[in-house]
Amino acid sequence: RTCDQLRCTACDFRVSFFNDYVWDQSCDYLFFRNNMPEFSKLRAKMIKKKGARAYACQCSWRSIHELTELQTEQQLRWVCGKH
Repeated sequence: RTCDQLRCTACDFRVSFFNDYVWDQSCDYLFFRNNMPEFSKLRAKMIKKKGARAYACQCSWRSIHELTELQTEQQLRWVCGKH
């Protein structure tokens, strides 16, 4: 089950996701703080990768290659907004 309405409780920002992309390793906090949620700006640090998904809010980001439980990511403050 995948939630398409994730929200970050740390920065109170909606988590965006991008299919078939991963984040470049050079990404940092200020990059997301200054560029979220504008795809045209974020694209500068995205790498095409079939089957992956890039997630980000204004304070955290992840590249996911397989189904992952949010509870295992202790530093993430993302919750599903559907409840």
